[in-house]
Amino acid sequence: MLIAIPVANGKLCAHFGHCEQFALVEADPATKQIKSTKYLTPPPHEPGVLPRWLHEQGANVILAGGMGQRAQQLFAQNGVQVVVGAPVDTPENLVAAHLNGTLVSGANLCDH
Repeated sequence: MLIAIPVANGKLCAHFGHCEQFALVEADPATKQIKSTKYLTPPPHEPGVLPRWLHEQGANVILAGGMGQRAQQLFAQNGVQVVVGAPVDTPENLVAAHLNGTLVSGANLCDH
């Protein structure tokens, strides 16, 4: 499983399309262990670019604070699970909570 998280200053960036980097966390859902984490700088933000780019990177799950409806639809079309309303925290803590079923998500912080 490859989980993508938009980050700024080492923690989840509340707005998906305006992050500095994406943390791509490889995890084993059976053992609930993180295997590796790498950080990639995304291409410039334009409609449709980030969902396509993250799908090309192999992401299966996106943990985000906020994300527009169009991006969510594009991920869904590619079979990528999206969780919005994730709290600001480190990628490792967010992935651990997601794998353990304890990730508390709130409101989508994006209104477009």
